[in-house]
Amino acid sequence: MIDSQSVKADAVVGSDSRGFDGGKLINGRKRYVVVDTLGLLLAVMVTAADVGDRAAAQVLLAQVTAAHHLLALVWADGGYTGSLVEYCLAALALVLAIVKRSDNMRGFVVLPKRWFVERFFAHLMRSRRLARGFKRSIASAEAMVYWSMTMLMTRRVARPRPSRA
Repeated sequence: MIDSQSVKADAVVGSDSRGFDGGKLINGRKRYVVVDTLGLLLAVMVTAADVGDRAAAQVLLAQVTAAHHLLALVWADGGYTGSLVEYCLAALALVLAIVKRSDNMRGFVVLPKRWFVERFFAHLMRSRRLARGFKRSIASAEAMVYWSMTMLMTRRVARPRPSRA
């Protein structure tokens, strides 16, 4: 599953790495993530918020397919339609399936197959350092997402399991 999240940038973030997301009216950065069906992070890319979803997805999906050779299907929302679907199939041998909303839905509705990434973003927002874009460099912002995911994964592993008696 691929998706993006727009985050407001702090005053220390330079103008070279921030932009304005006109869809969500946020001045800051965008986090593009690819997660698996368990909600575990496969890859992250942070850009200025004015970068389009399709352009960033081309770069990120190329990195993901190079690292994860068995990946064959990626779900995405309606913002990733168009020539990106054909590009993924032709250049990356990857099927990009678009999960669409029905026209009669109003407001925020969790769609099937999309809740994996929405849950991942909720976990990210629980990390104080990721609630806003505080890092000056993009590499540091990406590293903080990986750090937050590492903390989540270690807590899941260390959680005591109920005994089966």
